Amino acid sequence: MFAILMTLWPLFALILLGCVLKRRPVFDAGFWNGAEKLNYYILFPALLISSLATAPLDNPQLPKLALSLVIMLGLATIGFVIAKRFRSIPVAEFGVLIQGAIRFNTYLGLSIVNDFYGPPGVAVAAVILAVLVPLCNIISVISLSEFQQLSLRRLLVPVLTNPLIISCIIGMLLNISGIGLPYNTHQFAKLLAGASLPLGLLCVGAALQVATIRYSALKIGFNSVIRLCLMPLLAIAVAAVTGLNDLEYHLFVIFFAIPTAPTAYILSRQLGGDSQLMAGIITFQTMVAVLTLPVIITMIT
Repeated sequence: MFAILMTLWPLFALILLGCVLKRRPVFDAGFWNGAEKLNYYILFPALLISSLATAPLDNPQLPKLALSLVIMLGLATIGFVIAKRFRSIPVAEFGVLIQGAIRFNTYLGLSIVNDFYGPPGVAVAAVILAVLVPLCNIISVISLSEFQQLSLRRLLVPVLTNPLIISCIIGMLLNISGIGLPYNTHQFAKLLAGASLPLGLLCVGAALQVATIRYSALKIGFNSVIRLCLMPLLAIAVAAVTGLNDLEYHLFVIFFAIPTAPTAYILSRQLGGDSQLMAGIITFQTMVAVLTLPVIITMIT
């Protein structure tokens, strides 16, 4: 447990530093907006492309991993749909709660994987992103709109224009085609990727809205228990059924144990969801994950 805490605390310290810096007159709002866009559109895609372009995609565990991811999202979605029927949850709230349970903080997840498992872990994590990101986006859009004014364009555009999905496709194509990253472009991508994770964690901290935790404490707390405790336990059970082992098993559980994605706030606001509730869930989960993640990682290792 001590070794795990020693590995995790610098990551959460970066998040805390971002939160503090955002509230000090050091950088204006334009700086954080620019930093987030730089990371989202350039640095982080470079990390995914460089990881997938050289990843061993013939790993026999990867189909099992993909199946496990689909099963997890299916079970979680079905559970929330059943709960909505019995509890009459409003659409604006339902879409937020399901995002709080199924979406994940990409920067924190890959930072943990990078520190614990190195480049081989990041390569497998990139495959996890290639499966989870489009599926989570589709489920989120549907849950926030509940088929009201839902068109194919509204459903697919956020997925097809997502730079993370595009970079995963590019990386896989470079890998499958055998082109890879020639002429030392791998080093160029590696330099860009090196700045991605620390900057991403700073931006995560800057996006936290501590005051929103008081908005609806009971709903925020209940949703956080589902995400940070029940989801990783369910992931352990699913991994046992599908036969995941070693690295893939560890990463599978970790990605369902990390807090939800800060970008869920933007999507909720764009599609008419309860953005205040979403902000509270994001902030509270990120804070509580300091306590829950070491326990979950200890359990699986």
